[in-house]
Amino acid sequence: MNIDADTAKNAIDRLYDELRQILHFSGESKNVDFYLSALIKYNPFNGTEEIEGWLRSLNSQQYFSVQQIPLRELRQWSFHPTTGNLEHASGGFFSIRGLKVRTNIGSVTEWSQPIIYQPDIGILGIITKKFHGILYFLIQAKAEPGNLNNYQLSPTVQATRSNYTRLHGGKSTLYLEHFLGDQPAHVLIDQLQSEQGARFFCKRNRNMIVRLRDDENIELGPYHRWVTLGQLHTLLQKNNVVNMDTRSVISEINFAPERVSSLEPVRASALRAALEASPLVQKPIFDLAVSLMISLHPNTTPLHTTEELLQKITREKCKIILERQLIPLNEVTHWPQTANEIFHEKKKYFSIIGVQIQAHDREVTSWDQPIVKQHHAGIIGFIAKEINGVIHFLVQLKMESGVMDLLEMAPTVQCITDNYTPDDMPLYTQKFLNHEGCAIIADSYQSEEGGRFFQESNHNIVLLADQIFSEAEPPFFMWMSLKQLKEFIQFSNFINVEARSLLACLKMI
Repeated sequence: MNIDADTAKNAIDRLYDELRQILHFSGESKNVDFYLSALIKYNPFNGTEEIEGWLRSLNSQQYFSVQQIPLRELRQWSFHPTTGNLEHASGGFFSIRGLKVRTNIGSVTEWSQPIIYQPDIGILGIITKKFHGILYFLIQAKAEPGNLNNYQLSPTVQATRSNYTRLHGGKSTLYLEHFLGDQPAHVLIDQLQSEQGARFFCKRNRNMIVRLRDDENIELGPYHRWVTLGQLHTLLQKNNVVNMDTRSVISEINFAPERVSSLEPVRASALRAALEASPLVQKPIFDLAVSLMISLHPNTTPLHTTEELLQKITREKCKIILERQLIPLNEVTHWPQTANEIFHEKKKYFSIIGVQIQAHDREVTSWDQPIVKQHHAGIIGFIAKEINGVIHFLVQLKMESGVMDLLEMAPTVQCITDNYTPDDMPLYTQKFLNHEGCAIIADSYQSEEGGRFFQESNHNIVLLADQIFSEAEPPFFMWMSLKQLKEFIQFSNFINVEARSLLACLKMI
């Protein structure tokens, strides 16, 4: 896109003025700044294809070696002589423990399993800054031992407490001071969010977005680049490019104005016309992109009020029995251990293996660790439908063994189909296998957190159902507008990481 800086600034200012009228807000809005960034791929620093090429060159040229080794040969890791827990010699990082579960949900009501115990809260933080009126995101190319393609786009800072306190004895974390209050920055988002409830025990990370002053300059590290949110959304349509932590952070962004000056509904035709007229906005403008903004806007009336949704969540939580107890790993049943792995006797779910890593560009250049290996790709999918003129998403209230508060809001389907028999398949799974009566609006394979999961990539898909699709809500399911999902995402332990990841894949243009 051949536009000079002054032309870009003028175009942004004009579009901002038009959006004030169309979206019914006055003054400045951090959410509308996010929205404009999501609409735009204009980038005088790094084109989208340049970012892709940069990642390809890193993956082909930078040395990053991951080799599986026996669990008992892991350096600095050992099985505790009494409990059998797999622990690091420092007492930090994480450990593999046992969990015993009893519940009244599902066909299996009692079991024990290995689980990752990592009580420390890590930081997932993105620095933003405006250039020529456009908000840019500082992303990092980061290699992880579990990544399918080594380097993926991660947040500016992605660090566990053990890492950023340098328990490993290695290099300090670049840009950390912007997220710990040592270096003044305007905080745009600061939330505690959960991680995979079936693999972690009560694990959370601090998800942050901060904004630098427009006149503040920072030196870019060799693995950091500025991109717009629109570029990230484009790259999210590709397989295994944007990592889970980045998806988690940007999922928390709301594009609708925080406060409105009128209760008038948003006119779709006016919004479309404004976007069509801007030289910065990618064309064509799809109907769905306009519909998603209307589903986000506070003047839109959803099927259920937020109070009704909270009441349903409370009712369903009160039906749940979830008793769980951390137990010694050597007391877990049906999970035998060999020299190379801990696995379920039916070869289902996942296993624990050991890996040795050699790298040139990490805080330490060599380390060993255990890691979770999933045996089959899963399906993570939302069904969306237009109800009363508003896009809604069919949300599942899902119980998982490691969640902090009984149930979390999850995608319509979140499962590994190979773990089920045909008669026991989760509700709506078949819809994601045959897509009957649905249009596909997002479809890619996305990697899970590469620091803990080995080469795990799940099918992330969003389907737009036709009007024949039933609006009935089975137990543990409910329809929510995008506005309501973004409201609940502001609070801890409501929306799970799989749902957040999927919401991040929705393009606003």
